[in-house]
Amino acid sequence: MNTNRDIIARLRENIPTFECVPGCHDCCGPVTTSSEEMSRLPVKTDAEHDAALNEFNCVHLGPKGCEVYGERPLICRLFGTTPRMPCPNGRRPETMVDPKIERQVHHYIANTRQVLV
Repeated sequence: MNTNRDIIARLRENIPTFECVPGCHDCCGPVTTSSEEMSRLPVKTDAEHDAALNEFNCVHLGPKGCEVYGERPLICRLFGTTPRMPCPNGRRPETMVDPKIERQVHHYIANTRQVLV
């Protein structure tokens, strides 16, 4: 039986990466993520969450971009790797995410308790 941690690790390995435009944070809005993924992120105060939401930003977006890039949630990793979630700057990996992996990410999201980042 696979644990959520195992599922996340496998999905992360299968989502291609690409280089973003320096300073861009167009994909860094408020998102939901699983409790498992949330447990890997630094805890933020209610005031920090409220301030980020007021700007329609992610609470982990800092002045130089994503402050949790290495642990960013699956939905963040998927952004720009699929035609359904294109990068507005035209950036993308050489090979887009396999549609099967994309479906598995969405299945994982739909079948786990999600919390607002």
